[in-house]
Amino acid sequence: MIALTIFALIILLFSVIIHEIAHGFIALLLGDTTAKREGRLTLNPIKHLDPIGSIAVPLLLLLVNSGIIFGWAKPVPVNPYNFKDQKYGQAKVALAGPAVNFLIAIIFGIIIRFIPEQANLFYQNLITTFGFIVWINLLLGIFNLIPIPPLDGSHILFTFLPDSSQKIKIFFSRYGLFFLLFFIFYLFPLIIPIISFLFKLITGISFY
Repeated sequence: MIALTIFALIILLFSVIIHEIAHGFIALLLGDTTAKREGRLTLNPIKHLDPIGSIAVPLLLLLVNSGIIFGWAKPVPVNPYNFKDQKYGQAKVALAGPAVNFLIAIIFGIIIRFIPEQANLFYQNLITTFGFIVWINLLLGIFNLIPIPPLDGSHILFTFLPDSSQKIKIFFSRYGLFFLLFFIFYLFPLIIPIISFLFKLITGISFY
């Protein structure tokens, strides 16, 4: 159990790191070198660790047996004023994080489909391992698309809102954390069926 917990935390850590690197990489392609200059386009976890989001929160969720494993890394610094695409640049950068999580989930989910379910213990453990990778990355991808600040979904939504909705943007940006906490504590179970459906669609098996 302890080994499985540590393994799940490692998967979560590197999944959120890759998520943040994707933001920085797309920002670089759009002309913003901020993340690159600050050494954030690296898989070195020390550069990305957030003491609360990367360690304390995931450990607490696991220790209280919440059934949820979640966390985050330090946000990659981005300066949207440097983007070549001023209209859709922020949306592209925001979408990059969830997109790479979905890509990881699809890759490992397809691999699972080629592993015989009735194989020996090694292959059974491999299915479990890759299953964790698929589940956690689906969770990160879907959760971050929720349009509540500071999640990626809010940046995507705000990009397409008209200029006349500036007051709405300011309101949600100011109180976004409260809405986010409300969602996590009361509405989070609503996305579990979506994750379960996508997991089975990609892997061909149910998560257990």
